[in-house]
Formats: sequence, C-alpha cells, structure tokens
Amino acid sequence: MFAAVMRAFISRNPSRKSFFIYAVLLFLTEVLIALYAPAGFIRGFVGDVLVVILLFCMARVVVPFTHPVENTAAKNTGDGIKRLFQTPWLAFAVLLFAFAIEFGQYWGLVDKLGLGGNSLARIVIGSHFDPLDLVAYFVGYLILLGCYWKSRQP
Repeated sequence: MFAAVMRAFISRNPSRKSFFIYAVLLFLTEVLIALYAPAGFIRGFVGDVLVVILLFCMARVVVPFTHPVENTAAKNTGDGIKRLFQTPWLAFAVLLFAFAIEFGQYWGLVDKLGLGGNSLARIVIGSHFDPLDLVAYFVGYLILLGCYWKSRQP
C-alpha cells in the first residue's frame, strides 16, 4: 500500500483530489503521533517532517497549479504568481512558512498576540523554539523536492 501511495504522490499529474486524500491521511497520522507516540524521535522529529508535507498537500488542494512543462506560456511570461504555484516554489514557500512559525515561537508570538491562555493556539502555533524543528522542516522540504524530481524523470 505504501508503494502505491508513493507512486501516486510522485505521479506526473496528481489531482487536487489526490492531494486532499494525502492531506487527510497525513493529518490523521499527525493526530495519532500526537496522541500515542511517546516523546522522542517519532513525536519530536518525524511529526515535524510530516507537518511540512501536510502543509504542502493542503496548499496543493487549494491553490491553482500550472506545470512548467505543460504550460510554457506561464513559464515564458515570467508571471511570478504562477511560478510560485509550481511545485518546487510552493514547497519552498511552505518551508518558509514553517520557519516563520518556528521563529514566531522564539519571539513568543502566541503571547504577543494575546493568545497565551488559549490552549488550541498554543498547540497550533507552538510555544517554544527548538532548532531541531528547523532541521526537521528542511528534511520534509527535501522529501518534497525528491518526490518532485522523481516525478519529472521519464
């Protein structure tokens, strides 16, 4: 089953429906990790790697996507917003978003927004900075790039 999911994930033209299914599966995996995994490598590192992939899948569900090979007009016009929605740039944007959230934790963003008493905000945004999280986010980004480049091979 895992092989079938990976084949679909790196297919040349995955649909929004496929990314919705991936997002739901990754979200459920994240919930299971949060509920049942003990503190350590799985919860502290693997969960953070998967969250970048989850955010990417969620973004692919809602943003329009033009493939550079299939839409050469978008590539030739240099339209920046269309380039952002291409897979490598979108993955990079998700990485920057994850980094921004992590640095927001460093600067106490939850408290500065006045949400310190809100437990859901503390869970979603986070409340403490960990440099290892940045490494985990980057690993998730590298996995996304690897899947993208694998899907481009003939």
